[in-house]
Amino acid sequence: MIPALLQTGEYARLALGIGRDVDEDDAAKAAAVRVEAQAVLFDSGREFSFVLTEGAVRTWPGSPALMMAQLDRLAQVSTLPHVGLGVVPWAVEAPGFPLHGFTIYDGAVSVVESLTGDLTMTRSEEIGAHGETFEAFAAAAVYGDALRDLLGQIGRDMQELTARLA
Repeated sequence: MIPALLQTGEYARLALGIGRDVDEDDAAKAAAVRVEAQAVLFDSGREFSFVLTEGAVRTWPGSPALMMAQLDRLAQVSTLPHVGLGVVPWAVEAPGFPLHGFTIYDGAVSVVESLTGDLTMTRSEEIGAHGETFEAFAAAAVYGDALRDLLGQIGRDMQELTARLA
């Protein structure tokens, strides 16, 4: 799925409730906290690198309109000079099976978000395996204008899907 730091409020609200018996107000509050935490993305003193699969970008947990907003959010973030955002397109061979997402913090901790909670990994071999996997997927990803072109195509596909479903 889309990483928390890149989610729109509506996407976050849905993501926080998927597969769980969550009170709607609690999900909305948690989504607001998640979106508020995204202010860190605009701190030019920090660097961020994100790599997603096209499958993650195309998976829509809500309406096509929700996904159009999410695609716009990704395109906007991709223009920040201290944020690297790549997507591994379906048109290239994936370097492995993306069994789950993970976040590596300063090369010292890797966190895997699961349906029931986060798994925090601190052993060097775990962080090393995640780092190698990240680098392999990053090498297969598209960035910059090619990324925004891909996001545009996904958006057009979503619009076509909306028309077919109407």
